[in-house]
Amino acid sequence: MTDTHNSPHILRFFPRRHLLLLAALLLAAMAVSLLSSRGEQRITIPVELEPPPEAVASEAAQPAPAARNWRWEEETVKSGDSLARIFQRVGISAAVLHHLVNSTPEAAQLTRIFPGHQFRFAFDEHDELVALQYIPSRLERLDIQRQNDGSYRSEKIAREPEVQLAYHRATLDNSLFLAGQEAGIPQGMIMQVANIFSGVIDFVYDPRKGDRFDVLYEEQYLDGEKIGNGKLLAASYQTTDDNFTAYRYEFENGSSGYFNAEGASMRKPFMRAPLDFTRVSSEFNPRRRHPVHNKIRAHRGIDYAAPTGTPVFAAGDGRVARAGYSRANGNYVFISHGTNYMTKYLHLNKRYVRTGQQVKQRAVIGTVGSTGYATGPHLHYEFLVNGVHRNPRTVLKILPSADPIPDDEKPRFNRHLRLVQNQYKEMQQQFAMNGQAP
Repeated sequence: MTDTHNSPHILRFFPRRHLLLLAALLLAAMAVSLLSSRGEQRITIPVELEPPPEAVASEAAQPAPAARNWRWEEETVKSGDSLARIFQRVGISAAVLHHLVNSTPEAAQLTRIFPGHQFRFAFDEHDELVALQYIPSRLERLDIQRQNDGSYRSEKIAREPEVQLAYHRATLDNSLFLAGQEAGIPQGMIMQVANIFSGVIDFVYDPRKGDRFDVLYEEQYLDGEKIGNGKLLAASYQTTDDNFTAYRYEFENGSSGYFNAEGASMRKPFMRAPLDFTRVSSEFNPRRRHPVHNKIRAHRGIDYAAPTGTPVFAAGDGRVARAGYSRANGNYVFISHGTNYMTKYLHLNKRYVRTGQQVKQRAVIGTVGSTGYATGPHLHYEFLVNGVHRNPRTVLKILPSADPIPDDEKPRFNRHLRLVQNQYKEMQQQFAMNGQAP
């Protein structure tokens, strides 16, 4: 038997009720610890839930992640290329091409390619097309990328170039074109000058040595590099007797034209000459001796000597009254301009219009040739008023001009005019300060 007096010290110093209380506290602590441990497990276990249908659709619509091992190939559109030929060169099937072109409205742009445009194709590790970039210019790009569900998503990306103003002045020594080139004026701007002033200046007859012209136009830059020219904002042509200045104005409806400071249109019903930068070999002369028949015959028009194939323009809006061939005239075109005026173009090499066709001013109606009674390639041009031949060089001076700026548009035009005139004047002053002759 065990003597109670020999029990451990804890039994001697703590009454039994205290021991029971201590045991209860220990049991409670263990229970709390167990519950706390189980609670932590529930929080950390991931719960697998089925995503709603809209979430699945949203994921499918997202572009496939770009893989680092994509293989890129580049192609430049060549003359005579077709989209099918380009895709065939990089190994893309006709079925994929058909699906891609019809995948989005923007992708239809791929059917309108031109030489010089660029393509970039991206292929995955299975040599399947995953992305395409179509680059028609440095300012625009079309991105097409395959999605997770096999469809395609397209995006048009456009860049805005930085626009800077440019100013040049040229003095004629022989021709408008050569003078412009020597002054550093782009060829397109020189042609625009001739077009703008074609109703008031005959650039075959009128230019004289010492005439001056200048231009204010936009230059376009991208990443610090010039990529092209923009709009011709203003131009002037100065002779000993006249000074013509034209300003570009864009109407609220988006159309544009060139006008003088008073709002009169520079566009006239007829051009002073129906072709550009050529020389006159025979003037209007009712007593001229015909070079073929060696007889005095009235020369009721002007002969413009020019190389075969030089474009011939319609002098004004009208309808082709007759277009055909005769032994004397060769290939010819007659244009009616309303009921009072008619212009005739003879000895053409080729005709580009037919009888009854409506034409606009400066439309190419044929090319210079030597058909019919002609001793060399030239254009014979006639102008008739009410059936009577008139000298094309003098009759145009008395004809009415095109419509001016409408009265309700005048305030807007004047505000724009002041802005362009200030820019024009500032550039002219800078030109003079740089040591150039004013």
